[in-house]
Amino acid sequence: MDSKKTAALLCSLISKTLLLLFLIIPSSSPVSPNPTNPIFQLNPNLFSTIHHFISSQNIVSLLSLLTISRKRKRTHFLDFDSDHTHVDKNRNCDSRVRLGVTRSPDSFKSFFKMSSSTFEWLAGLLEPLLDCRDPVGSIINLSAELRLGIGLTRLATGSSYAEIASRFGVNESVTRFCAKQLCRVLCTNFRFWLAFPSSLELNSVSNSFQEISGLPNCCGVIECTRFDIVATSKEQKHSIAAQVVVDSSSRILSIVAGFRGDKADPEVLKLSSLYKDIELGKLLDSNVVDIDGVEINQYLIGNSGYPLLPWLMTPFIDVISSSEKNFNSVHSLMRVPALKTIASLKHWGVLSKPIDEEFKIAVAQIGACSILHNVLLMREDDSALCEVSGDYDYSVHDQSSQYIGDDSLEENIIERKASVIRSVLATRARV
Repeated sequence: MDSKKTAALLCSLISKTLLLLFLIIPSSSPVSPNPTNPIFQLNPNLFSTIHHFISSQNIVSLLSLLTISRKRKRTHFLDFDSDHTHVDKNRNCDSRVRLGVTRSPDSFKSFFKMSSSTFEWLAGLLEPLLDCRDPVGSIINLSAELRLGIGLTRLATGSSYAEIASRFGVNESVTRFCAKQLCRVLCTNFRFWLAFPSSLELNSVSNSFQEISGLPNCCGVIECTRFDIVATSKEQKHSIAAQVVVDSSSRILSIVAGFRGDKADPEVLKLSSLYKDIELGKLLDSNVVDIDGVEINQYLIGNSGYPLLPWLMTPFIDVISSSEKNFNSVHSLMRVPALKTIASLKHWGVLSKPIDEEFKIAVAQIGACSILHNVLLMREDDSALCEVSGDYDYSVHDQSSQYIGDDSLEENIIERKASVIRSVLATRARV
C-alpha cells in the first residue's frame, strides 16, 4: 500500500482506535459502569485524556505526522486584486488559476463560508482522505485544496455543478465527485464533531445555560426544522426533517436528519436514537439537583410543539403566576441559540433553497454543513454564521405548533410528573 493510502487509512481509523484502546485498557481503580456502555468498567482519567485528544485541534498535529514525510501538492492562491498578474507556468499556474479566489476575507467568505486560515487548516486535515480516492476508471489530477474548494463551493454557494465546473475548469462529473467525496469524508470520518457531550462536558453546558436563565441542569435546546428538496416525478419526499440539539453557544450537540418532512416534530423525536437513549438512561442520567425536595434530572428545553416530559421542558400554555411568566421568558431566551443554528445552517447556499439532489445526498449535505458549522465555531470563525442585525427576529425559523397528546393514562402520569419539575424550575427563573 502506498504512503497516500496508508495515511488515509490511519486517519480514518485513528479516533476509533483510541476509543478501542480506552475500552480494553484495564482500570486500576474501577468505578461504576458508564450507562452508555454497561459492559465495561471505565477509567475516568483515561476517558478525559482520550476525549480531549480526539475532539480538539490536537488531532491536526497528529494528522500532520502522517503526511509530513510525503511531498504535498500545494495550491497557491492567485490574487486577482494585484497588479502583478503574471504567473510563472513552472509554479503550479493551473492550480492557482482554477481555485480562482483571492486571499481577501470577503472572497473566502463568499466562496467557501470560511476564512483563508480555516480553509488551509481544513485542507491539511482532510488531505489524506481527499487525495486517496478517484472515480472508478479515471484519475483526477487535482490537489486536496482544489478538491476541497470544489466541494465547499457547492455547499457554500449552492451553485449548479455546471457553474462550478466552468469556474474551476473541470468536467461536471469531477465537480459532482468532489462535492460528494467531501460530504462522505466529513460524515464518515468526522462525525465525532457532532457527538453528544460526555457527563463531564454536560456540566459546562448546563452551567452556561444557568448563567443566562437561572435554571439549573439544562443540557441543551432541541428544535426541528425542514429543508426543502426539489421534487421529481419519482421522488415524493418534498422536504427533509432535521432535529438538532444545541448548547448556549449554538454548537450542535446532536443532529438527526433523514426523516420525511411531513412527520411532526414529536414523531421525529420519538423515532430518533436520542429519544431512545434518554428513555433507556444512556443520556441525561447524572448530576441530579434537588430543589425544595424535588429531584431535577438533566433535561432539554423544547418548544410547545413537543410533549412535556421529565427530561423535556416546554413552556407554560396557560400562565397563571409571575413565576410561570418568568419561566416562559427565560425559556424563549434559551431557545435563541437553537434558532440561530438553524438560521446559520440555512445560510449555506445549498441549504438556502430547495436542494436539487437525490434524497440521500441531500441528507449528507445537511450533515456536512452541520459538521462544518461546529468546526467554524471551534475555530472562532464566524464566516458561515447568519449575518443579522441586533433586532433580528429569530422566530421566523420557529416552525413549532401546539402539541396534542393521545390523552392516555401513561402520558397523563408522565406529564403530571414533568409538570411538578417545571413548576419547581419556574421558581428559579431569572429574568
